[in-house]
Amino acid sequence: MPKEIERKFLLHADKWQQLIRPAGQHYWQGYLLTDPQKTIRVRATDTHGYITIKGPNTGATRDEYEYEIPVQEANELLDKFALSELSKVRYKIPFHGHIWEVDEFLGNNAGLMVAEIELASEDEQFDVPEWIAREVTGDERYYNSNLTLRPFKDWD
Repeated sequence: MPKEIERKFLLHADKWQQLIRPAGQHYWQGYLLTDPQKTIRVRATDTHGYITIKGPNTGATRDEYEYEIPVQEANELLDKFALSELSKVRYKIPFHGHIWEVDEFLGNNAGLMVAEIELASEDEQFDVPEWIAREVTGDERYYNSNLTLRPFKDWD
């Protein structure tokens, strides 16, 4: 069974803004199902589409099945069936043997920036860039599916 082992972090905004980084990729994603035990997500970029099924989190690990689909079909699924959605720009930053994926959220989540790193195991050691502020892996508010239901703009 495919597993995703992912940790999430907030950024030091000033240090992130100073970083020379590659162009970001716009993502539009929506959820066909958001449940604490499972989510079904559709994601579209300008050129690719994906459907992803994820199980519940156990620590930083969960089951994940992801399949590429035609971008036109991804856009149709998002238009016709998404119960909730969000947009973001993703930057992929190589750092000491890992790729950090940094999301700058748009729309109702504007102002929120979250970095993710995928690992081979939960106890894998990794170096942390200076633009990382603090870990939020276990904080469900930062799950993308939850950000579609309770966006950052509505937080206290």
